[in-house]
Amino acid sequence: MKVKPVVPREQANQDVDDAIAYYLEEASSSVALAFIDALEKSYAHIARQPGTGSPRYGHELDLPGLRAWTLSPYPYLVFYVERADYIDVWRVLHGQRDIPAWMQDPDALA
Repeated sequence: MKVKPVVPREQANQDVDDAIAYYLEEASSSVALAFIDALEKSYAHIARQPGTGSPRYGHELDLPGLRAWTLSPYPYLVFYVERADYIDVWRVLHGQRDIPAWMQDPDALA
């Protein structure tokens, strides 16, 4: 099994920065650091086993190959597509968001 590098898009990095800022303001630095740890574990998992993410949103949004992995124990989802040589992370969104609306970024379809 080949481990593929995880390459977050600019918007995914911004999503992560926004989540960290929220946790720093509304919770604590330890909660924000735990969020980062959970994100790193999720990235490591999808790098090793990209097919384990849920294809639900890919089907709902008619975006073939789009998968989502839950950032447990946080209420976030990592949206990604497996490419030939890497994992293309599109977004990292809170599960309570209007996911279809947030995924309509024109750059996300490229």
